[in-house]
Amino acid sequence: MSTLNVPGIAYGGDYNPEQWPEEVWAEDVRLMREAGVTMVSVNIFSWALLEPAEGVYDFSRLDKILALLHENGIAADLATPTAAPPAWFFRAHPEALPVDRDGRGLSYGSRQTFCPSSPAYREAALRIAGELAARYADHPAVVMWHIHNEYGCHNAECYCEASAEAFRGWLRAKYENLAALNDAWGTTFWSQWYYDWDEIIPPRATGAVPNPAHQLDWRRFCSDELLSLYKAEREVLREAAPEVPATTNFMVMFAFDALDYWRWAPELDIVSNDHYLQSADPESEIDIALSGDLVRSLAGGRPWLLMEHSTGAVNWQPVNRAKTAGELRRNALAHVAHGADGIAYFQWRAAKAGAEQWHSAMLPHAGTDSQIWRDVVALGADLKALAEVRGSAGTASVAVVWDWNARWALELPSQPSEKVRYPDLVRAWYEPLWRAGVAVDFVRPDADLSAYRLVLAPSLYLVDDEAAANLTRFAQSGGTLAVGFHSGAVDENCHVRLGGYPGAFREALGVRTDELFPLLPGESVGLSGGGEGVLWSERVRLEGAEAVTSYTSGPLTGVPAVTRRTYGTGTTWYVATLPDASTLAALLDRIRAEAGVAPVRVTPEGVEAVLRRGSEADYLFLINHGDQGAEVEVAAQATELLAGKRLDGGRVTVAPGDVAVVREPRPATP
Repeated sequence: MSTLNVPGIAYGGDYNPEQWPEEVWAEDVRLMREAGVTMVSVNIFSWALLEPAEGVYDFSRLDKILALLHENGIAADLATPTAAPPAWFFRAHPEALPVDRDGRGLSYGSRQTFCPSSPAYREAALRIAGELAARYADHPAVVMWHIHNEYGCHNAECYCEASAEAFRGWLRAKYENLAALNDAWGTTFWSQWYYDWDEIIPPRATGAVPNPAHQLDWRRFCSDELLSLYKAEREVLREAAPEVPATTNFMVMFAFDALDYWRWAPELDIVSNDHYLQSADPESEIDIALSGDLVRSLAGGRPWLLMEHSTGAVNWQPVNRAKTAGELRRNALAHVAHGADGIAYFQWRAAKAGAEQWHSAMLPHAGTDSQIWRDVVALGADLKALAEVRGSAGTASVAVVWDWNARWALELPSQPSEKVRYPDLVRAWYEPLWRAGVAVDFVRPDADLSAYRLVLAPSLYLVDDEAAANLTRFAQSGGTLAVGFHSGAVDENCHVRLGGYPGAFREALGVRTDELFPLLPGESVGLSGGGEGVLWSERVRLEGAEAVTSYTSGPLTGVPAVTRRTYGTGTTWYVATLPDASTLAALLDRIRAEAGVAPVRVTPEGVEAVLRRGSEADYLFLINHGDQGAEVEVAAQATELLAGKRLDGGRVTVAPGDVAVVREPRPATP
């Protein structure tokens, strides 16, 4: 993992000066300095201006922009503009346009309207990346390469003939022969057996439900195909400037699931992410925390960069709400709390034309006489005060299993219930930990788990033998493993594990289910001890476990709903329903207490507590999401960094809607 050559917590946003006359640029950099901006991303959507015709280049505008930034002490995250090929490219190569699942060809006229498997696109993208690398590899303003933009946001899947051929090539590399593929895909079902590789096509629209294994391999291929584009551009840049780190902006947030970021993250020199709030989410601060913890985990526990978020409203949701008083600051500092060493926005100056003209910016349409601008300037001062936090890491003894393959498989058609959604289940289990101030990492199912006391698998429908053994071995060796319903049901090829559910985890959990009873919308079942279960129930039989909670209503009255087993020197739990929020919180409190997991700090309700650990001190972030002031106990001789104030009394007060960041010295080790 490389280091970004920008001091302190980097601050800035996407800068698109090509949208404005040159006389505006001087005002831009003056205001950037006033706001404390230290780095901006440039050139993200400038391909048409840099290469007005094939092989004809004009870098004069970009030369001036980079020189101006450098003269004013502002670093450049220089992008390859390959997310938006120019119109001339598509006129010359109409075969590079994508085709959707229904066979409909899409047109150019927006961004990311290209086929990821197009040879013509790849050639053109690498050519413009090479020109940029040759010209700016040694430019003093350039501190990082920003490759492409939001891979897969609009074109994760293309169903054209070029994609079909690339898919077949990917399958040939994965499977030894057609017999192995037919076995993995279970093609004896519905007469889908393949006798020739050329018979295989993408899972295009068809009359009935497509083969789930076919669909799953297609999702894997699509992620890998885009990754190959990223790696190809990175190698072009690395050859010219091996010391300049490269990144691309992930989209770890509520709706995006196109890419397997566990496969992507090791290929990035610096992991970065885009995150936007969902207007319909009344507690979007939970999604910020979950996303931040997942991105930090993708970065191997190291700091990461927030490449995009919004100062106010976005423009692409059904209703785009503005942020409330203090929300801009809380959002940004929450990302820092969860590991971000850089805070950036889309975009610097709000656009007056184009598809994103109603998207908020650091410098809004109203100009500097606006609340957003005042908040942006104040945030710049806050981030400067937090410079010493840079490089500190999170610390967690709880791991939550996250797997894109399991998510893709669970949400394929023809499941027992289409209402079971992977991110909803993970958030339901994450939320009580967040409220309690418990530090959380996310892990692959096959990860090294030795650093954790407690591992939670809220939803792991698909799991291979190696990963299942890894998780159960963790419990057998003294850890605590809690597994959610419908986990372990299928292997890596979406083949049901026979003999009863929960498949791969039956023995370790000490239970066996012979039939599933998913619940209808609005339906619930009572649970012994109070509370209710929604979404799911199943007929569980004890085979070594003990019942902790049972159903008290419905057809499964008296059947275990939550079980516990001593397994080896550890403990396993199975949760065969989705308990209501308070019941699930109480259950997870019990599980983590038994596992010896404590919160980073006990705080009043509504106050989020997050800890980053530095080499000589800990940094306690306290974010008050409530409407009441709160007092929190801190270490003696602590300092509140945002106010620059010593806290000799061992307590800090956090006003409603406010944030405190407390440096707590760590005693020197003998």
